Amino acid sequence: MQNAPESSLVGVEYEVEVGPVAHGGHCIARTEEGRVLFVRHALPGERVVAKVTEGEETSRFLRADAITVLDASKDRVEAPCPFAGPGRCGGCDWQHAKPGAQRRLKGEVIAEQLRRLAGLTPEEAGWDGTVMPAEGDKLPAGEVPQWRTRVQYAVDTDGHAGLRRHRSHEVEVIDHCMIAAPGVSELGIEKRDWEGMASVEAIAASGSGDRQVVLTPRPGAQLPIVELDKPVSILRVHEKDGSVHRVHGRPFVRERADDRTYRVGNGGFWQVHPKAAQTLVLAVMQGLMPRKGETALDLYCGVGLFAGAIADRVGDQGAVVGIESGKRAVEDARHNLADYPRVRIEQGKVESALPRTRITDVDLIVLDPPRAGAGKQTVKHLAGLGARRIAYVACDPAALARDIAYFRDGGYRVRTLRAFDLFPMTHHVECVAILEPAEKGR
Repeated sequence: MQNAPESSLVGVEYEVEVGPVAHGGHCIARTEEGRVLFVRHALPGERVVAKVTEGEETSRFLRADAITVLDASKDRVEAPCPFAGPGRCGGCDWQHAKPGAQRRLKGEVIAEQLRRLAGLTPEEAGWDGTVMPAEGDKLPAGEVPQWRTRVQYAVDTDGHAGLRRHRSHEVEVIDHCMIAAPGVSELGIEKRDWEGMASVEAIAASGSGDRQVVLTPRPGAQLPIVELDKPVSILRVHEKDGSVHRVHGRPFVRERADDRTYRVGNGGFWQVHPKAAQTLVLAVMQGLMPRKGETALDLYCGVGLFAGAIADRVGDQGAVVGIESGKRAVEDARHNLADYPRVRIEQGKVESALPRTRITDVDLIVLDPPRAGAGKQTVKHLAGLGARRIAYVACDPAALARDIAYFRDGGYRVRTLRAFDLFPMTHHVECVAILEPAEKGR
């Protein structure tokens, strides 16, 4: 006998009591039949009508949007952005929550991930449970920090720029992004026709007046003549291999942190919030307390932000090795740190390049891995190098918690943890954990 086809529940509505926040920008609720719903646009304690957006009869859980709020939380506000809400732009998760409530929700997510994946309470992780706003971001409810210095616009088939809807390829056409930094908004990306383009990335360096637009054409399309409201460099993404090429202007932007200027080429990675690089450098340096003559590793080093900060502090007798997989980022890091002869930048994936360095002991380690984390094997290798302190910079609390558990297996414990709200209005949060050998007293 054949199994009956799975029955979609998309569009079904449930009246539910909203439970705790979960990792990913939603809250957990249960239907009267016990079905688990991951509900967006809701807040803990509310009673809402939730409309299913993904899921079938046999699904382990359903995804849903709160389309009607029957009993509102005191933390709820009217979303300032006209493009936010059920079925609309997916760029923000918490437009409907007061700024302080957003930070509390992020703190609850971090605490839950630490408990569930690392078996730690906030106190055991050396964390006071707070998520700190970036300088200048503590605004009244209804006001939105203009922090996003890089915005990736999707382009619909009519050439209109917008942002993706949540978990969708559909484009929500917009006329303005409220969280975009002024330097991005002034380019006027939303005002012009981008026919033939798949995406347009706008970059406004916070460390200089540099502006850059990176175009990704649809297959076979010609690049448009780009005339924007401000001077700007234009790059294009090659459709065959994803490489980035200069069309005109500088192929890089200049950023600043820790009293140094960093070149970031071809749309490469730099922290998006204008205060993020400086905030994270200070947190890492305060946690590591580098000493003259020490040796250090900077893993997933990008264009050399942390390597430069450490090199400045360990002095001429110290040494820093950075590892980065991106070819252009390695070129930029070598350029940015050329005045430090005892800094070496290696290209390759950390899991393969680290063993090639033949480094067997080191004083300090910084790692700023991608969202998936460093992983068990890399952490095991690092734990064997005997570092007196390790700084782990994390953009995903679940990956951080998993890797903290691996470090514990390797003989390290968390000394302190700090959390920063460097992505206001979204569910993302940045953490800096400082680890030390477990036998060392606090």
